[in-house]
Amino acid sequence: MRPTLRQLEYIVTVARLGQFGLAAEALNVSQPSLSAQIAAVEEDLGARLFERGRAGAQPTAKGTEVIRRAQRILGEMDDLRASVAGSVPFGGRLRLGVLPSIGPYLLPRAVRAIHQRQPSLRVIVREENTRDLEQGLKAGRFDMIISTPEDHPNTSQIRLFNERLWIAAALDDPLAKDEGPVDGSSLRGRNFLTLDSGHRLSRIVYALASGCGGVVPDDYEGTSLDSIRLMAATGAGVAVLPELYTLRQPKGHSEVVFRPLQAEGASRDIALLQRAGEENLAGTELISGVLLEVAAGFGLRTGAPSET
Repeated sequence: MRPTLRQLEYIVTVARLGQFGLAAEALNVSQPSLSAQIAAVEEDLGARLFERGRAGAQPTAKGTEVIRRAQRILGEMDDLRASVAGSVPFGGRLRLGVLPSIGPYLLPRAVRAIHQRQPSLRVIVREENTRDLEQGLKAGRFDMIISTPEDHPNTSQIRLFNERLWIAAALDDPLAKDEGPVDGSSLRGRNFLTLDSGHRLSRIVYALASGCGGVVPDDYEGTSLDSIRLMAATGAGVAVLPELYTLRQPKGHSEVVFRPLQAEGASRDIALLQRAGEENLAGTELISGVLLEVAAGFGLRTGAPSET
């Protein structure tokens, strides 16, 4: 009966690595054997799964659907084996993708809590921008990702929290003289500093700048939240930063003053996402529960729709 589980594994591995040679090496089979097995599946299904070219193996439209279903089937088989053997979830190895603007501030405490409850579960974390997280989840590089839900349609989503956006201004900036929320009118004509365009945060900041009458300069794109905070300290503009980042900064910061931003659209939702149909996999409840507990411990708004 085709495709077999082994053939499904071949298909998913080629999709994940993007090249038949790399996939064959990872699977410990010869490349001709791998190609022959996938060709047999294509013949049985009556559809080409991959386009081969200099850029590697690219899934066709029908191939993308087969890959998605193959990932689900293989995941369910792993879950079945784990339930029978009583082993740890995710086969003992959770591949977690996360936004760089979230990972360093949320995950240290969360990973410690996960290890306390499942000591044998290894959590492998990789920080990537929004676009790469989407591609990684589709290709099976990640079991789960932590990201902005609106950027990942057709996924299983567990909302974690909503966070307000804050600004950071230099100590000699007029905005540093007051405390409390900053309204949009106070930022008219100001430079808004943000990350590069691969991040959802950048798109939020562009919308905020437009609504407030501000400007996002085209001569600077930050590579990290720390870098745009430090740029703000020079007086180059105001950095727009997520709430979790500001909460995790040392008290009495000597370089900038942080103030919450009170303007339409000055917040973002963060969710735990999986491929559609995988919301009931063993371990999902553990991971989401820990993340919700940690977020609540930081004072973030969990469980409720976003408000601005």
